[in-house]
Amino acid sequence: MRVVELVAILALLMFGPSAIARDIMSSDIYPSNYPTVRATAYMGDLIRERSGGRLILSNLGAGDRDTENYTLGQLRNGTLDMARINLSALNSTVPDTIVLTLPYLFRSTEHERKVLDGPVGEEILASLESTGVIGLCFYDEGAKSTYGTKPIRSPADLRGVKYRIQPSSSWGPMLRAFGAQPVPMPQSRVAAAMRAGVVEAADGNWSSFVAMQHHHVAKNFSLTEHARPPSALLFSRLIWETLSPEDRRIVRTAARDSVAYYRQLWDESEASARRVAEAAGVVTVSDIDYEGFAATLVPFHATAVSDARLKAMIERIKAEAVP
Repeated sequence: MRVVELVAILALLMFGPSAIARDIMSSDIYPSNYPTVRATAYMGDLIRERSGGRLILSNLGAGDRDTENYTLGQLRNGTLDMARINLSALNSTVPDTIVLTLPYLFRSTEHERKVLDGPVGEEILASLESTGVIGLCFYDEGAKSTYGTKPIRSPADLRGVKYRIQPSSSWGPMLRAFGAQPVPMPQSRVAAAMRAGVVEAADGNWSSFVAMQHHHVAKNFSLTEHARPPSALLFSRLIWETLSPEDRRIVRTAARDSVAYYRQLWDESEASARRVAEAAGVVTVSDIDYEGFAATLVPFHATAVSDARLKAMIERIKAEAVP
């Protein structure tokens, strides 16, 4: 048991529940001005207000240098309350999460957001509980594209390229299909690795590309827009079970209510980050062979998951109507 929890319990026994405030500690690899961190801060304001100051998000953990896999371990063992984690980091332990990271599955931002807000999104959040975390909400993070030291216009351009992937991601076999060399690596190490030639390419959105300072190293941003894996805001199940039903309701509804605010921030951030990158000399490569990429990647929809339920989930996503 953490010391802070022991002190809280003693105070509760001596003075009653109104005598103490409960601190919530969070984590995010991105800096304090990043949309996910700002949305989490907004969620914290809602929690404090709705709990009458009983619950306080006291530390956002912005710019956390730990890997997301390490942070997941902290959530599972109860040494951290909450964190924003990219869903790809959960691919190896929660098969349901693979579905939302598949290439060319979502047709647009509107399509992805409708799925995340609907029954499929609820099912995937619920599936996380068995691994020791509570899924509170999704923060969609737009389309991932390929950036690096050279332009990538067609599948042939990836042959032999050392390509950084998220540890625990399901993307390794897909990149090998192009003849690329997947290199699992935390995002915080990409810039140095690219300077040293350890990796030649990586993927991300405009916002993360600039926030992690990769635009100073990678001077080509190729708009492959090959996947739209969201992040999830997660809570430690061990800590969750110590909260009262009312406090759980406050935390969960505050997280859900932060999503609309987050999406406004995100849309503004993507446009701004692209301007920053291009002003720094990054070349936007838009003449992409989408059909060539899709011809290799879309067949992975049938092989990336083996469970019949998940295969049916993929078909439900494809069939989702979007205005």
